[in-house]
Amino acid sequence: MKKDPAPIGAVKAEPLKFDVGGVQRSFDIDDPDLPDWIDKHKLTSGGYPYEKKMDGEAYARQLEALQAELVKMLAWMKVSGERVLVLFEGRDAAGKGGTIDVLREYMNPRTARNVALSKPTETEAGQWYFQRYITHFPTAGEFVSFDRSWYNRAGVEPVMGFCTPEQHAHFLQEVPQFELTIVREGIRFFKFWLDIGQEMQLKRFHDRRHSPLTNWKFSPMDLAGMAKWSDYGKARDQMLEASNTRHAPWIIVRSNDKRRARLEVIRRVLKSVPYEHRDDEAIGKADKKIIGTGLDFLKES
Repeated sequence: MKKDPAPIGAVKAEPLKFDVGGVQRSFDIDDPDLPDWIDKHKLTSGGYPYEKKMDGEAYARQLEALQAELVKMLAWMKVSGERVLVLFEGRDAAGKGGTIDVLREYMNPRTARNVALSKPTETEAGQWYFQRYITHFPTAGEFVSFDRSWYNRAGVEPVMGFCTPEQHAHFLQEVPQFELTIVREGIRFFKFWLDIGQEMQLKRFHDRRHSPLTNWKFSPMDLAGMAKWSDYGKARDQMLEASNTRHAPWIIVRSNDKRRARLEVIRRVLKSVPYEHRDDEAIGKADKKIIGTGLDFLKES
């Protein structure tokens, strides 16, 4: 079925030029037809190790088993008073929101919260940078996820000019100590970076642009981000170098296939929390082609 043109009132976009693998490409996101060069390489872009998406039935079976384990984990947390904090970062359209949705789908919303903060208010802008995030940290028995986090200052802000170079450098220097404090407080802390290839990002933006249900997600920031792929990549690498620590490592998840990515995120959380009656067989083993740690894992692709 042919897609409709970009919705009425949508931000108008000029065709963009990309250097993809040394080849100059043009992309008009307002054209309802996805270019062949994107469609052909979307899944394997960025060195993704699989040529086909995970089978849907196998995914559904594994996801249900993992979600049942999450329910058990949260019940144990309520009794034990354990606290879990999970933050998700990645390029736009990497799949952060969808991963959080399946992670929390069957959790009790009274004790499992998601935090997605908008830009700082005038008061918050005058506070210590980390202050507005700390107010959302978990109390005893709570599971809290962050859809983007204080790492805005390591990605979006420096790339788009929303902070000064000095503020960026200060953040990268300060964040390891800040996260050491979180861990020493006894909070079980996870940092996930969902990584996607360039063609996959363009495909997802195109889908978003032409969907009557999700076109509201496509913004001027997305347009700007598409043109700054390389700048975001440099900022990501600098962030990983500065903040991948023993106490708070970056868990990298290759996310061109959302199904595999979601399963690996949930597995890592379940394997890392010592809740009672954990079923390791149901959880399964990690796919080491999909999940790893730090910048070195990204360089393997």
